[in-house]
Amino acid sequence: MRGNAAIHDNSDVTERDDLASMETILLSYADIAASGPKQTPEEAAAPQPPQLESTASASTSSLVDVDTPSVRTVPSDYAEQDIQTETQAARRDREEEQLRAEADLAKKKASNKARKADSFLTKWFGEMNDGASTALVISNLVGVVGLSGFLGYKAWDLHARDRLSWQSVGLGLGIMGAVGAVEGVFGRYLYKGKKSQS
Repeated sequence: MRGNAAIHDNSDVTERDDLASMETILLSYADIAASGPKQTPEEAAAPQPPQLESTASASTSSLVDVDTPSVRTVPSDYAEQDIQTETQAARRDREEEQLRAEADLAKKKASNKARKADSFLTKWFGEMNDGASTALVISNLVGVVGLSGFLGYKAWDLHARDRLSWQSVGLGLGIMGAVGAVEGVFGRYLYKGKKSQS
């Protein structure tokens, strides 16, 4: 056991020596610099920046003379104005002109498409023989009368149950109006087609 105690005692001594040497190693740069010779105030001061000597006199040509008419003032609401410069006004005019040109082009394309559809339908109804056109007219008449009868029956049924409302009446009239508009368009094309065929 004594041998172990001696080894243990030696390790304590070694650890203390290591700690002592570490304390000397842990000194900061400031501690080391402070232990050396002191600097004079001239040595401690920062170096002076180089000085330039100006041999030319100060020019006043770049200064603005406020008495000359070239200096312009702007109204106090200048920043709030929609268009502040002539360049902005010209750009806005160009943009508006471009938008108008695009709108005109779109109108022309739409009218060309409508004319093509109109001529196609007129030609199609015009090429129908008399029997087919008569059958079309009769089927349209039967469809309108049948739809009117169905809507009338539904309205009478709602009235009998006290559930007829203005909303129901408006819906029925809207359906009849839409069917009438479609019939009117196709009837017009049928009439134009038959007229151009004669």
